[in-house]
Amino acid sequence: MRVISGNQKGLPLKAVPGQSTRPTTDKVKESIFNMVGPYFEGGLMLDLYGGSGSIAIEALSRGMDQAIIVDRDKKAIETIYSNLKFCKLLERAEVFRAESSRALKALQKNDRKLDFIFLDPPYKKHRLQEEITFIDEYHLLTDTGVIVVESDALVNLEDTYGNLKMIKFEQYGDTKISIFEKDGRG
Repeated sequence: MRVISGNQKGLPLKAVPGQSTRPTTDKVKESIFNMVGPYFEGGLMLDLYGGSGSIAIEALSRGMDQAIIVDRDKKAIETIYSNLKFCKLLERAEVFRAESSRALKALQKNDRKLDFIFLDPPYKKHRLQEEITFIDEYHLLTDTGVIVVESDALVNLEDTYGNLKMIKFEQYGDTKISIFEKDGRG
C-alpha cells in the first residue's frame, strides 16, 4: 500500500495489523480518484471508516487542505497516526476514535461542511442508507461536494437520497464504488 499521486507520491503506508479492516486496494484507490478528481484545489474531506488513513492521505497528497479521519478501532487509530506522521501530514488532519453515527452527529452539531466524504464501512455491518440520508438531511456536503461509497458489490443503494443523486458507479470484483453529489449541481 502506498500513496499513488500528489505531493506524497510513492510513500509506503502501513496496514492495520490483524484482520479487523479490509484495505482499499491501490487499483481501486486510483480508480476512485480518477472518478472524482484526480486532484483537488483545497477543501475538507471526511473518511468515516479510516482504517489505515490511506484514502484521506491520498486526498491530502492530491490537494485537499484538511481531513477528518474517524475509526472506532484502537489499532486503526494508531496506524492512522503513524501513517500521517510518516507522510508529514499530521497538522492537516483531525483523527477521532468514534462510532460513525456519533461522528456524523458531532459534525452536524459543529456545522462542518465537507467537500469530499468517503464511506467504506465493514461490508457486513454497513448502515450506508442511514448515513447518506443523514448527510443529506443535515447538509454536511458542500454544494460542489462528492460522496464516494465503497461497498460489497451485492449492496443495493438507491439512486437518490433526498437531494443526493448517484452519478456513477463502477465494480471491481466484489467491490462496488458509488459516487453521489447534490442533484442539479450543474
